[in-house]
Amino acid sequence: MLYPAPIRDLLLYLADAELYTPKWTDKIHEEWTQSLLKKRSDISSEQLRKTIAAMHNAFPDANVLNYQSLMKSLELPDPNDAHVLAAAVRCNADVLVTANIKDFPKEYLQQFDIEPQHPDVFISNLIELNPDNTLKAFENQVGNLRKPSLTACAVLDKLEKVGLIKTSSMFLRLMQSL
Repeated sequence: MLYPAPIRDLLLYLADAELYTPKWTDKIHEEWTQSLLKKRSDISSEQLRKTIAAMHNAFPDANVLNYQSLMKSLELPDPNDAHVLAAAVRCNADVLVTANIKDFPKEYLQQFDIEPQHPDVFISNLIELNPDNTLKAFENQVGNLRKPSLTACAVLDKLEKVGLIKTSSMFLRLMQSL
């Protein structure tokens, strides 16, 4: 789940804190960047290439290769999503993080021992398992924001607006408990 940016950024900070291992493919990058370019004329392809290069730099083992041969045997509601599941199968993922839950039926994915999870569920599970380190990762995200810099509450508002409602609420409670 690499789009929208607030979710991608939080997921990358959580991965940097070693709370999970991120995985993606060039095709996944192609899809999210095309979606973003269609919606945001103020962002250039070059900016997105730099973002992807930085992601590869930070997580050199994240790019999944040699998954294409698995695609033809997969039966998903949307055949165009087969590459995502094939990559998850290839890298032995336990969880497939997607906002597109309906196109990754839980019952079908069980045969691969993969659970589809909305990013709000995935991140809130990480918070429950490791509240201190997830909060620290979130604080790092907030502290590194530039152009513009934002308060933690402003970032939580952005996360809530992109569907991370439980995540935002959990982070707010953690911050208030300090």
